[in-house]
Amino acid sequence: MSISEERDLYVSWEEYHRTIERLAVTIARSGWPFEAIVCIARGGMGIGDMFSRLFNRPLAIVMATSYGGADGRDRGSLTIAANLTTTVRLAGNILLVDDLVDSGTSLGELRRWLKTQANQREELGTIAEIRTAVLWYKAHSIITPDYYADYLPTNPWIHQPFERYDTLSPLDLHPEV
Repeated sequence: MSISEERDLYVSWEEYHRTIERLAVTIARSGWPFEAIVCIARGGMGIGDMFSRLFNRPLAIVMATSYGGADGRDRGSLTIAANLTTTVRLAGNILLVDDLVDSGTSLGELRRWLKTQANQREELGTIAEIRTAVLWYKAHSIITPDYYADYLPTNPWIHQPFERYDTLSPLDLHPEV
């Protein structure tokens, strides 16, 4: 990872995967048992997928967004999907994962939303405890995630390797394919 003078953090694919693995080790060493993983799409999907495989736990997905604008850096109000996508009953301890916690507002709201969904939808089951896990925890966050790989005291803007696809179309890739 490299931090530029503009307080930007640039993450390569290798660093991204290594950071997910470090976070997985931290969670495993904690000994906290959980029955399922809920990832926040889109940023948490890669983490959720890898964790589902590593921990051999079912994965559920909730779509939420609070950023927009031409460069994706304008924070607006949080929009959460009406439904949670899952093929299993969510009960017991749940691990809620995302790529980062910036202000902390979205992660806190999604934690509350998940508890509310479980209470309102009998098919989801009874959630005992929800813990949060993120790759990057920024200092100005109003909440502290239960697990994180890196604490970022300078609150940099994080450039993740998959973001290059935000500005491309399929035809921009490899025309010879």
